[in-house]
Amino acid sequence: MRRERPASLPDWARRGRSGWRYNGSQRPEFAVEPTPGQESVWDYPRPPKLAADSRTVAVRAGEVLLAETHEAFRICETAAPPTFYLPPDDVRIAYLEPVSGSSRCEWKGEAGYWDVVTPGQRLERAAWSYPDPFPEFEPIRGYLCFYPARLECFVDGQRVLSQPGRFYGGWVTPELVGPFKGEPGSEGW
Repeated sequence: MRRERPASLPDWARRGRSGWRYNGSQRPEFAVEPTPGQESVWDYPRPPKLAADSRTVAVRAGEVLLAETHEAFRICETAAPPTFYLPPDDVRIAYLEPVSGSSRCEWKGEAGYWDVVTPGQRLERAAWSYPDPFPEFEPIRGYLCFYPARLECFVDGQRVLSQPGRFYGGWVTPELVGPFKGEPGSEGW
């Protein structure tokens, strides 16, 4: 059931939105200069950009194909590799169990987490979703994102690397250059 949304953002979201130093308008001196065909995560905007992505996006847990789609959304945010959100109709929900706990994103709202449970394994908090996102991110309501550090995630058949850091879930694809939020020394970004 959809809750009525307050007229304004909660205080925690307003504070979080005002705390960012970089916003994609100018690359810092330490950013890697992209070559033709590459994207710098320092050119991504803040607030983040929501972009449809028609490439083949797939997620596996060992031999089990958890999801595959050509209708993902990619969220591009300054300093971070994009996160890929997959429509629930293209996810094998039978392998997911919602778990307690949540986290907050000042741009998207409050996230809920999912364990991935396949024969012989349980991967704790390996996926997340936004059941009631802020209005700017309404298109990803109920879509799922998976941690490439815990699962095998692919874009057009190429396995992605995981964003550095224990909390972040960005998908590092070959066309990206950083440095990326989550690397040592990036706490102030």
